[in-house]
Amino acid sequence: MSPTPSGNDPSFEQFRSYLQLLARMNLDKQLAAKVDPSDIVQLTMLQAHQARDQFRGESDAQRAAWLRQILTRNLLHTVRDYHRDKRNISRERALQNAVDASSMCLERMLAIDESSPDQKAMRHEQILQLADAMEQLPETQRNAILLKYHEGLTLSEIGGAMDRSVEAVAGLLHRGLKNLRSRLGKED
Repeated sequence: MSPTPSGNDPSFEQFRSYLQLLARMNLDKQLAAKVDPSDIVQLTMLQAHQARDQFRGESDAQRAAWLRQILTRNLLHTVRDYHRDKRNISRERALQNAVDASSMCLERMLAIDESSPDQKAMRHEQILQLADAMEQLPETQRNAILLKYHEGLTLSEIGGAMDRSVEAVAGLLHRGLKNLRSRLGKED
């Protein structure tokens, strides 16, 4: 598959929202005010495009794993640059584990049995759809959902983190989940 005239490789472009969501979920909270996750994703996409001949996988799942590795490396470089630290292997392993856990969290949100190759392919497609839908939510709804389902915070903890009342957080979660269901075409 050849790149589009804009330089974006279509085989990688389908993962942009997925990478954006992973970057949001794993960007150090102190850096969130200084670094836009979309900048890290853009750098990841550029590096993937430049190194596309080095990709040896065949499936979208392998492509997603390869892109996650590039994203993780870029997140690590960002943390290192802003903290002016030398390389910290334990932090690198922790961040790699966090990105992998975030990806698994997205899979758990879909709660699909993956006993066959067809089901695995369907799960992969649904993860990409979920990431696209999450990226289209208003920021406050997206943040509330991530704090609840990724970080596992209670409503009062989310309220404290977002400087909102418990009732306001409950409303954000309700509207956010309703929007997600609507965007994903699900009634439940």
